[in-house]
Amino acid sequence: LQLCLVQRHALELHVILSGLHPIEKCQAVKKEFFRQFAFVENGQAQDFPPCQPPKAFAMPAVAHNAPHRRSFLKLAVAAPLLATLATRGFAATIRGGARQLAGGVYAKIGVRPIINAHGTMTYLSGSLELTQVKEAMAAAARQFVDIFELQHAAGRRLAELSGAEYGMVTTGAAAAMSLAAAAAMTGGDSDKIWQLPDTTGMKDEIVMLGGRTPFDSALRLVGGKLVLASTVDDLRAAITPRTALVYSGFYDERVVDALKITKPAGVPLLVDASATIPPFENFTKHAKWGVDLYTFSGGKGLCGPQCSGVLLGRKDLIEAAMANSAPWEGAIGRAMKVGKEEIVGVLAAIEYWATADLAALTREWQGRVERIAKLVETVPGVTSEINTPAGSNNYPTLTVNWDEAHFGLTVSQCADLLDAGEPRIVVSAGKDTSVVPALKKSQPPRVKKLRIVSMTLQPGEELIVGNRIRQVLEQALRARR
Repeated sequence: LQLCLVQRHALELHVILSGLHPIEKCQAVKKEFFRQFAFVENGQAQDFPPCQPPKAFAMPAVAHNAPHRRSFLKLAVAAPLLATLATRGFAATIRGGARQLAGGVYAKIGVRPIINAHGTMTYLSGSLELTQVKEAMAAAARQFVDIFELQHAAGRRLAELSGAEYGMVTTGAAAAMSLAAAAAMTGGDSDKIWQLPDTTGMKDEIVMLGGRTPFDSALRLVGGKLVLASTVDDLRAAITPRTALVYSGFYDERVVDALKITKPAGVPLLVDASATIPPFENFTKHAKWGVDLYTFSGGKGLCGPQCSGVLLGRKDLIEAAMANSAPWEGAIGRAMKVGKEEIVGVLAAIEYWATADLAALTREWQGRVERIAKLVETVPGVTSEINTPAGSNNYPTLTVNWDEAHFGLTVSQCADLLDAGEPRIVVSAGKDTSVVPALKKSQPPRVKKLRIVSMTLQPGEELIVGNRIRQVLEQALRARR
């Protein structure tokens, strides 16, 4: 209430509430909060009307029950955030942001920018580059350089940072998979490099440890023939004299168990750890385990150039991968050309994460989803939970829950309304937006849950997202009454 009263445009709630029953006060506070603060409708900031003398209004009789007390407590918890939303300064911020979004380079060609609450998805352009990355790329763009020399210099620096023998920069983790497979099949032999994707006379079987993935086309692209091994127990039998490489979809301790089989067999193991940074410890642990090859995406958690990745591991295999890559003309990886800007940019990103305070960043990310939770839980019947997924994309993530039948609103419908609003908000809602349609037929349906990933939200956007979700759910609930 004190927060309400100091707002320039807040009603004199102390007058309105005088003489009301405590439960009626709870309903009155909630009504006035929502009336005063739900001014960001469909993302459009509206000025408050001039202050008017408070008008008494009668509240219906409300039963004394726990749900209403809980509603009051949730409203009290959200009060500071609602007060922030109510200030003219925040309204101006929203207007300025909306103008910037509407008048940018994307709008000129008819593309609507988004508030990304979904995470580092490639179809949503991954992540936003770190300031250090943009500065490094701008500096790299001002001069010419020999790409052969630059790749080897980058390889030496990647080795120092990761503990691996060598490294190279690629156009992404999928490109690194292709080059790793080409390296394993050709061994850097010039005649075989020119022959690919024809693998006649070469070892060309690639064992998929963990089964197939949507990304194994990167291995088939260079001529690899897939052999499936669902578990580590299946691995030994899957390896044959024609096995060139084992690809692992696992990046936990099962990798160590797999190495006990692949090392004696003389078959290199490739670990796809594309979205496992942060934490930075994952950048160094595979070298400690003795993994032959492993890859990370540069355009996801690293916040490097979107079209970048790194391949790390044994020096002989990395050099063979380089021989199959641009700038070599006639190499199958020529089409996966990485520029000087991306090479320098992804190095800058890795240098940043080597010393970044992840604990402080996690607190910031956690705070964002906590603020959203406080806002959405002001709607009766809405609950939320925060967890950090293990393995990849391990950022604090908020799940918003409601009874779809009671609200008359499904998760998909809520996501569509957020997507259609202004500013456009994209959340995780269990959709396979970027999966090849034919592949969906063989995949189990995803659970439809509305989730908010904290890492890709920019400062202040959590209030816009939380308020908009609150409005959508509140409007659906009112429509059912």
